[in-house]
Amino acid sequence: MNAQPADLSFSLPGVDLDALFARQAAAFEQDRNPPLATRVDRLRRLRAVVADNRARIIEAVNADFGSRAEEESRLAETGATLTTIDYTLARVARWMRPRRRGTSIWFLPATALAAGNRAMVKMSEFTPATTALIQQLVAAAFDDTEVAIIGGEANVATAFSALPFDHLLFTGSTAVGRRVMQAAAQNLTPVTLELGGKSPVIVDPDYPVDEAAHRVLWGKTTNAGQTCVAPDYVMVPRGRSGDYVEATRKHYQAHFPEGARAASYTAVINARQYERLHGLVADARERGADVIEMEPDAEALRAGRKFPLTLVVNPPADARVMQEEIFGPVLPVLEYDGFDGALSQINAGDNPLAIYYFGHSADRQRRVLRDTLSGSAAVNEVVAQFLQVDLPFGGVGASGFGRYHGAEGFDTFSHLKPIFTQRGMGRFTGLKLLYPPYSRFAHRLIAMMKG
Repeated sequence: MNAQPADLSFSLPGVDLDALFARQAAAFEQDRNPPLATRVDRLRRLRAVVADNRARIIEAVNADFGSRAEEESRLAETGATLTTIDYTLARVARWMRPRRRGTSIWFLPATALAAGNRAMVKMSEFTPATTALIQQLVAAAFDDTEVAIIGGEANVATAFSALPFDHLLFTGSTAVGRRVMQAAAQNLTPVTLELGGKSPVIVDPDYPVDEAAHRVLWGKTTNAGQTCVAPDYVMVPRGRSGDYVEATRKHYQAHFPEGARAASYTAVINARQYERLHGLVADARERGADVIEMEPDAEALRAGRKFPLTLVVNPPADARVMQEEIFGPVLPVLEYDGFDGALSQINAGDNPLAIYYFGHSADRQRRVLRDTLSGSAAVNEVVAQFLQVDLPFGGVGASGFGRYHGAEGFDTFSHLKPIFTQRGMGRFTGLKLLYPPYSRFAHRLIAMMKG
């Protein structure tokens, strides 16, 4: 971390961001390169925080949502975190090793090689119960010069983003990501942005629509579609939208026999987001799209912010549901006439965080992966690429940039310092052949070096 705190003079009750940043910066100066034992100790303490408090974490997340499926919290929160920590513990020693690289023949006899972190975490203002619990648990296991958890509203996030961090990771909407990047730019702070966008699904004519609908349903109803990699819209061959709707209805009723009232169906995070989803659907209906609600009495679920899965068939391109990231259980279903047209429609929009292809054609699979640009992709599945701890993850263009997870995450939050060492003990080095005054031989060498 940089040694100079920002002149923000911003504080929360009991928390002074400037003072906290200054303490972390001072601690970093005293221990710029913590040894493996220190890093392992911190990872093990973090693991104990999660493993020993699974039930409390799940309860807090449930309180923030009003209703959040316990299985989803175990999978996406505690399970994913513990898996990532264990994966890192098994590999951090290797990641820390110097990495040898080749040296140009002209600079022989030289070698080249390349090379921990303190963290301040701003939690979402929409999850006060989870924030309070994580603050309590982390404070019991870590000094605030190692890890500090910050709560507060959006104004705190603004001040937080303006601190002169060595690196800033933000996950959220593209609009807020732009503001975060603008604030970080004042300190030339490098950022990693994981945003989102409209992640499409293409169902090939050779793939069973019923199976595609079943797999997409899982990805779209997990956390009620409130994940960055949830499928945002589905493209099916012309004439197959009716089949897709009926397959989705069948599998929805099988997964949720009690409907959205079930404890296994997660609520929308807050009333504002619930009303936003209603607005998307209302706009599409007004524009002539066919709206299919999986539960006809959806309005009766408003008090609990339970929003049943709703399909919007063939909405016009200018409908809000096709212009905004949905981030909820609303799923547009579009018909396409040809594979080229489907790819063109995807490429006409912003680059998404994920693209999903369902099909058996190796050629069309290659075309999806080659001719579209997205942060990640999956074939014949959705969301699964995000759960692989050994795969890097991040966006591209409007869906963000930078990579984290796995070894790429270690590199992102480290500084790989290039080091050149001249090993020659005598007077001669190849570089001296290029010292002035420049001889004819020097001119020939420069030409050989493509100069």
